Amino acid sequence: MRFAFIIFKYFPYGGVQRDMLRIANALALAGNSVDIFTMSWEGEAPQNGIKLRLINARGMINHKRYDNFIRQAREEIAKVNYSLVVGFNRMPGLDAYFAADPCFAERAQNQRGFFYRLSGRFRWFSKCERAVFTPDANCQVLLLSEREKADFQRWYRTPEHRFHLLPPYLSPARMALQDKEEMRQRLRREFGFDADDRVLLLVGSGFRTKGLDRAIEALAVLPGKQRVKTRLLAVGQDNPKAFLRMAADKRLSKRVHVSPGRSDIPQLMQGADLLIHPARNELAGHVLLEAMASGLPVLVTDVCGYAFHIERAQAGVVMRSPFDQPALNKALASMLESDHLETWAANGLGYAKAIMANNQGNAEANILMDIARNKWGGIDGPGL
Repeated sequence: MRFAFIIFKYFPYGGVQRDMLRIANALALAGNSVDIFTMSWEGEAPQNGIKLRLINARGMINHKRYDNFIRQAREEIAKVNYSLVVGFNRMPGLDAYFAADPCFAERAQNQRGFFYRLSGRFRWFSKCERAVFTPDANCQVLLLSEREKADFQRWYRTPEHRFHLLPPYLSPARMALQDKEEMRQRLRREFGFDADDRVLLLVGSGFRTKGLDRAIEALAVLPGKQRVKTRLLAVGQDNPKAFLRMAADKRLSKRVHVSPGRSDIPQLMQGADLLIHPARNELAGHVLLEAMASGLPVLVTDVCGYAFHIERAQAGVVMRSPFDQPALNKALASMLESDHLETWAANGLGYAKAIMANNQGNAEANILMDIARNKWGGIDGPGL
């Protein structure tokens, strides 16, 4: 079978980007052909015969550029008889959509003002989401979290049979455990921390969405001795200026550190003391699973789709909505002194091992091949 994958941008530290490339590799290793259409690609070129189709889309503003990219990609795709067209961003013309983002309509209604909903940007993204989820569309939806399905169905009445819930995935190779004491020393040495400093780790592109400002606020009000011996390390692709300015205003410049995205997140997790993830919204939150697989206790808000895994595993503390900053402050101070840190770490490790056993990395590829066969009446569809 021949698959067309469409994604606006690829960079090696994005969650959906990593999922996209993993699924493409799984399909290719199963004997299929995969072409990836994108506007930009950072990092190593895809392997296993996967073809990269770079499209130079122009536009003065993002959604105009995205619109031109979609149009050009669809023109190229129409020249080939693909078995299935799979999107990793919402857009018209898809056979299947990997739902890596929360419901746009829900967020626009509850988190944005009236005038935003009059903007061209709102209209364009609404149109793209409607093209995927409207009841009369044929697009199949690969879903990371059950909690988001209710939002999509509330806004678009998407039929139940079009949703395919995906089992969570953790790479055994990426999550290989190292000597914990060695990882602790390495982290503290690299960033110039004291050997006995407590390290809070926040990971993810889009620092405001991930709640970095909330984490800084919680650090600022820790009791004196705790605050002096605690560091906050944020790792991700974003402009950190506003957050570093916030840290400076709270006299935390030496306590808050920001690093660009990097490939050794599991090693950083194995050297840290706590993952803090007070996100404002998060469809899934793969970083929560990675923390458990690294033996790192988690403090997270319940808006994250995967937060229930932390609760089910008893691998940390889940903050209830609506968000309350004083409650987060109190929870952080309590967790740093808790006798349950080692228990949370051990519980998370055991839970993560079970996740790895349930999905060895090819579940999504198998679902896409089944969708393609159903589209073509039970056969494999167009040949290579």
